[in-house]
Amino acid sequence: MAEFLLVLDCEEIPARMQETAGQDLARLVSEALAPLSPENVVAFWGARRIGVTMQIAGQIAESTQSERGPRESAPEQALAGFLRKHGAERDALVLENGFWVLNRTLPAIGAAQQIAATIPGLLWRFPWPKSMRWGQGSNFTWVRPLRRVICLLDGGLVPFSLATEADNAHGLAAGTLTEGHRFMAPGEFEVTSYEQLKNELFARKVVLDPAQRLSIIREGLQSQADRAGLTLVQDDKLVEEVSGLAEWPVALLGRIDDAYMDLPPEVMQVSMRINQRYFALRTADGKAAPHFAFIANMDFADGGALTIAGNERVLRARFADARHFWDLDRKTKLADRVAALDAVTFHARLGSQGARVQRIVSLAGIVAKAMGLDEAAQKQAERAALLAKADLTTGMVGEFPELQGVMGGYYARHDHEGDAVSDAVAEHYMPRGLNDDTPRAPVSVAVALADRLDLLTAFFAMGETPSGSGDPYALRRAALGIIRIVRDNQLRLDLAALIARAAQNLPEDLREGGELAALPGFIAERLRVQLRTEGERHDVLAATLAGGLDGDLVRLLARTTALAEMVNTDDGRNLLAASKRAANILRIENRKDGPHKGEPDASLYAQDEERALGEALEGAHGTIHDALEAERFTDAMIAAAALRPVLDRFFEVVTVNDPDPAQRLNRLRLLAKIGETLTEIAEFSQIEG
Repeated sequence: MAEFLLVLDCEEIPARMQETAGQDLARLVSEALAPLSPENVVAFWGARRIGVTMQIAGQIAESTQSERGPRESAPEQALAGFLRKHGAERDALVLENGFWVLNRTLPAIGAAQQIAATIPGLLWRFPWPKSMRWGQGSNFTWVRPLRRVICLLDGGLVPFSLATEADNAHGLAAGTLTEGHRFMAPGEFEVTSYEQLKNELFARKVVLDPAQRLSIIREGLQSQADRAGLTLVQDDKLVEEVSGLAEWPVALLGRIDDAYMDLPPEVMQVSMRINQRYFALRTADGKAAPHFAFIANMDFADGGALTIAGNERVLRARFADARHFWDLDRKTKLADRVAALDAVTFHARLGSQGARVQRIVSLAGIVAKAMGLDEAAQKQAERAALLAKADLTTGMVGEFPELQGVMGGYYARHDHEGDAVSDAVAEHYMPRGLNDDTPRAPVSVAVALADRLDLLTAFFAMGETPSGSGDPYALRRAALGIIRIVRDNQLRLDLAALIARAAQNLPEDLREGGELAALPGFIAERLRVQLRTEGERHDVLAATLAGGLDGDLVRLLARTTALAEMVNTDDGRNLLAASKRAANILRIENRKDGPHKGEPDASLYAQDEERALGEALEGAHGTIHDALEAERFTDAMIAAAALRPVLDRFFEVVTVNDPDPAQRLNRLRLLAKIGETLTEIAEFSQIEG
């Protein structure tokens, strides 16, 4: 196997595009060189280059290709056309099974020949999300101006040009030269292999391996934090972003002016992150530290003192802007901003944000009451719901939309709203993501649920449901938020009833239309996906949900857990197998002369085994029903599992399709009774195993 190396040097690539581009390059090159059996494919990317290396065969072996032509009896014109298409003579054909066949020997193709034939076209078609033209006279595009193409096979140049007959592609052609860090190690050097490239670039102050850059950044930031006795606020996404900005990452520590330390820590962190790509730090007691960390792209003779001073000066200007918004926003009470929401459109068919707030206010009180909160807490939930969206009109949220809710909480507290109300305003967007915490304070929970229930109900009523990967209104996230809040707080709520109540708040033309009926099923599907993510038996949940969504998710999950535990026992597995056998027999016989409904006649039992099964089903049916009604789910499963031995004996001894029609009908009704009894618990046919 030979080492193939392709490196594409260009101007600075946006950090968000680098990894995808590197992986796309590896995939496309692997596909183009598939006849050479690529192995050990390694993609790499950085601020000024993407590339790929792999092991490939030295050549595509000689092969024979057979092309079947017309039938022996086909007209002469058809045969002539076939020969013309393949550039062959009549004597090259052989007759096989009544068809003319052309057997051609394809010569071996060298790896370099295959590379030169495929890579130029691949680069012309490379799928950048956004690309640009530059200079004059060429339509070749790249994310930023492409400067060099390094293409080697076992250390030797594979020559090719990107030029076509009609386009010179800026004169770009394969070469062997690249360069190191633009400022610390300018100048070209020759590339001979991937390892040599990686080592030589490192010597010239460029870290080629993206994983190594990430490690250097994390270690550098942690070292700076440890040296100052502080805790680094973890931000993996920011680490990934700056790893695409710096070729030679160097961690430095700056100081925040004391005049800005009274700003909310969230404001400081977001301003540093969004505007400057700085990292926040915390003191030992968890408070915002008067320092920030950042990543520079080079070593400094003065240890970075001048660069740190420059970044501190820039940050002072950023925080001065934040201070302006902070002071200006607090001059108007949050409650006085609610009226301004009437001028903010939420959706053309749903009206303004002000109208939406009124719906959430009504629903928050209903949810709070359903949670069992007292009248005072219900009033607090309604007050918090009224104020929850008011911060959308503030300057701070206008500048940093990520802070909506958070700033509302600060402004509510400044206006002397109660702690429960202020916390609910701040927390009603929680959970914001998969790993975010859910609200736990009762008033916060009520407002968070009301917000999501209104969102889901409104868009389903309009028929604006998620499709495929498209979910522009984040409805899947809203449904998952409801599920997590209910589960984490063990809330005994009837979601179906709350959805129906939320629908009554909508404009009259939307209250019963659209896809409202599909909303409970949508929430059930999100729950199933969540359980699968957690490694739980999502098929058991699907079986439990077969009869429709139980609006009480806590009860539903308790029932699902009990069923999962039962089907994991020997009795449960055998019961599952027997129930599926009964269902299969019944399905086949129903196609012939079914359905076979009705109560089995005990007087027709001819064998002890069918009599025993009939009596067991009669007793189990009532026991299971009563246990489920009383939410004694384990007892219901025990009663179901107890059917296993009589079912096994029945199938061992009794012939269902008896020659006597009356006996056959009675036994098929007995099988139907099995399904009816077990369906009280779940649709067993949907359980895997």
